[in-house]
Amino acid sequence: MCEIGSQIAISMKVNGKTYEVLVDPLSPLSSVLRDQLRLTGTKVGCGKGECGACTVIMDGRAVNSCLVMAGDADGSEIVTIEGLASSGKLHPIQEAFVETGALQCGFCTPGMIMSAKALLDSNPSPTEEEIRRALSGNLCRCTGYHKIIDAVRIASKLIGRNTNQEPVLRGS
Repeated sequence: MCEIGSQIAISMKVNGKTYEVLVDPLSPLSSVLRDQLRLTGTKVGCGKGECGACTVIMDGRAVNSCLVMAGDADGSEIVTIEGLASSGKLHPIQEAFVETGALQCGFCTPGMIMSAKALLDSNPSPTEEEIRRALSGNLCRCTGYHKIIDAVRIASKLIGRNTNQEPVLRGS
């Protein structure tokens, strides 16, 4: 067991780049991403895993980064919202969110998009019920969810059309 406040070195691949950082193994991954790697797109809402604002994809699964201890991220591959756009072009999920007006204040948007990406990576043609289930851990106080669900449906179609130009990080 580590002493409180002790630091360990971890290595993780974030958005395709390998980072070696000293961390308090008991600090949340969200803090490492935001404070040490300066990837501030990952938002921290509740800090208790209830709102989904901090969702990232870790080893292919959507996770609440506020609940993942930094020490547990050692050796992991992580994708944050910053890792989706490529060469200045938005990812199809991001495009769909803009197109449908599925974002308002924007605070929950990164987590919603990352949850949608994890869903579409594993199920490229989800039903409405599957979309709702995948997004059930993400809270939004502004939209009412209809536009968000529409955005995921549109993204599914956009990604299906782009199979020859698949986003670089899809399936990570």
